[in-house]
Amino acid sequence: MNLIELIEQNTEYIIIGLAALSLLLLIIVIVLMIKQRILNKKYQKFMKGAKGKNLEETILKRFTEIDNLINDNISIHNKIDKINESLLTTIQKIGIVKYDAFMEMGGKLSFVLALLDQNNDGFILNSVHSSREGCYTYLKEIIKGESFLELSSDERSALDQAINYNTFME
Repeated sequence: MNLIELIEQNTEYIIIGLAALSLLLLIIVIVLMIKQRILNKKYQKFMKGAKGKNLEETILKRFTEIDNLINDNISIHNKIDKINESLLTTIQKIGIVKYDAFMEMGGKLSFVLALLDQNNDGFILNSVHSSREGCYTYLKEIIKGESFLELSSDERSALDQAINYNTFME
């Protein structure tokens, strides 16, 4: 059987197949035309009121603004790093204890104030109130959470409060 006889015997099937293929291609063309029309509408809406040159200027202006924002962001981060570095040496931890220096006096007018930085360096300020002689203030240096001078129980308590003080930096 040769090819021509085969085609003549199956002509109906070939015609139906080609018709189905044509219908499928027609549907694809219609879908593509609809999508193209939607895309054209979006493009026209995007370009409405702006000429190509105006649009280019707007885009370039936005890129310049973005570059400026990036530079400002870098500058801000550098300043924040310097601030954080400076904060390590500032007073961040506080401990205070009020007490009666002498048993005959009430009101807890004496106090111990411990002020420390991030590394637990700082000082203890002890103010002893005596109504007869006035008020005496003592200062003791603190290095790495320790004093080279002997601390009273109230001073130790204030120092412990300061060392364990929860700061916003931690």
